[in-house]
Amino acid sequence: MPVTHSDLALRIHAASHLTGQFTLRSGRTATEYFDKYRFEADPVLLDEIARRMVPLVPAGTQVLAGLEMGGIPVVTALGRHTGLPCAFVRKQAKPYGTCRQAEGAEVAGRKVLVVEDVVTSGGQIALSAADLRNLGAQVDEALCVIDREQGGGEALKAAGISLLSLLTAEDLRAAAAGPTGTSRWTPR
Repeated sequence: MPVTHSDLALRIHAASHLTGQFTLRSGRTATEYFDKYRFEADPVLLDEIARRMVPLVPAGTQVLAGLEMGGIPVVTALGRHTGLPCAFVRKQAKPYGTCRQAEGAEVAGRKVLVVEDVVTSGGQIALSAADLRNLGAQVDEALCVIDREQGGGEALKAAGISLLSLLTAEDLRAAAAGPTGTSRWTPR
């Protein structure tokens, strides 16, 4: 039986949703957190996520660029399903070895899709997209597993990047609540 959008949202919610006090990369605090490493560490769930992301990859994409660190497992799984080469984008170029900021596939002169796990403010995508553009990449879109719907899409639009998402925080909450609106999950 095929996995529905709601089924996938419920599985991700069950695997990764935490409650408590959390400080996000953006500096914001939250009482709800999606621990991306919990869904990225489950090979069956990650494979299903990647399979469902394939139709969201814009036509003409030549390279998938995963951001350090959470975007790396997602981009690798997505690359397996699309057949597109992958680049792994560091926050800073390492000072040894190849000294490259984008490892793997060449990005210069190519249409690159930035791939991330969870987006809140969009800050790291904007920074990494600027780095990729400085390397000669054409970056117009970013694709994430979960958009927390806290301004990331709008911030990225201002940076000339369209945000595509497989799921939103609201999708996850709605799936967890079920058709009756009563929660079907228990906090960890």
